[in-house]
Amino acid sequence: MVKAIKTLRGILLSVTALLLAALIYGFYCVPDEIYTVSEKPANVNLIYTLTYDDESALSRSKDEKGRYKVNVSLFNIMPVKDSSLTVSEREYVAISGELFGLRLFTEGIIIVGVDDVDTNHGKVSPAKDSGLQKGDIIEKINGFKVASCNQVSDIFEGSSGEKMKIEYVRNGKHFVTEFNLAFSESEGKYKAGIWIRDSAAGIGTMTFCDVNTSYFAGLGHGVCDIDTGDILPVCDGDIVNATVNGCYKGKSGKAGELCGVFSSQSKGFLYENCATGVYGRFNGKKSYEKLCPVATVKEVSEGKAQIVSTVDSGGPRYYDIEITKISKNNGHGKNMVIKVTDKTLIEKTGGIVQGMSGSPIVQNGMLVGAVTHVFINDPTQGYAIFADTMLSEMNKLKNSMLQKAS
Repeated sequence: MVKAIKTLRGILLSVTALLLAALIYGFYCVPDEIYTVSEKPANVNLIYTLTYDDESALSRSKDEKGRYKVNVSLFNIMPVKDSSLTVSEREYVAISGELFGLRLFTEGIIIVGVDDVDTNHGKVSPAKDSGLQKGDIIEKINGFKVASCNQVSDIFEGSSGEKMKIEYVRNGKHFVTEFNLAFSESEGKYKAGIWIRDSAAGIGTMTFCDVNTSYFAGLGHGVCDIDTGDILPVCDGDIVNATVNGCYKGKSGKAGELCGVFSSQSKGFLYENCATGVYGRFNGKKSYEKLCPVATVKEVSEGKAQIVSTVDSGGPRYYDIEITKISKNNGHGKNMVIKVTDKTLIEKTGGIVQGMSGSPIVQNGMLVGAVTHVFINDPTQGYAIFADTMLSEMNKLKNSMLQKAS
């Protein structure tokens, strides 16, 4: 009898110690802020739970950010700590995978190179001597806003060599400089000694669309200037239909590329070009048969998935891939490492090629991301961005445009 009591006491002490350890561990390791979507319970993990649809589990007083105060419990019985709970509505979009052409005009004139001017006194470089550099964005010349390369050329060539006041942007900061133009003996006109660009065009893949407002997201990364490597600031732009007429297969050491043909008719406006992709709005409403839920970052997992891409005249198709690594803290465009496992796609393209950027990634029936980059040394692998990140950026743009309209 005494032995049984000692055994029972030992068991009780062990259980108590385990419960105490679990309570202490939970207090320090359960997050102070918990995020979930509306249709699923907010389980912190297997033993620390809360159920937000239980009226007794929620304090109905929200703070200014719309967060609830909740009590996290051990085995849904013993209180552990108070946390804040943010419940977001599940969002649904129409996934695309269609190829599209984009044409954009920059906000200001981008300097893509600084060069010498051959004068009768030798070679000089007015722009370089004034401090202008590759990547600078010219906004005004002599107080007048410039919007095209032709406009800048006309101003320079129509001058008599007088001093030019240049207002420009570098790394988001505004500067002013002045210089006198130099007369080129070989070309017979006044020049500043700069190479400039005001527009860009290319093809990519549409990721998804909000069917209610016709706003869209594509590419998964920004359109960068081919010379400076900087993201092009958008002043105006549009998107057009594009069809595939060929493909250069990717191989180790060289990225492949889809060859596309643009149509002439615009199908939508391009409003934003940033690190997470390109965003805009279709002309009119588009009809889609099925909507797809967008996964939160925590719902994305390593394992099998599919991408939706257009690599031939057959239109968007599903191809098998595997998500091999998830990096939630990486920069935009490199949140996931993916590997193409579909033999049909590898046979057609070699894996991921230029033009497939923006291809939606579907896992467990949800949109989880979009293809962004290919590994040069292995075209079957590449990076991807979280769909939730692109959706947040599109919603910010949409809300901003609606506020302006009102």
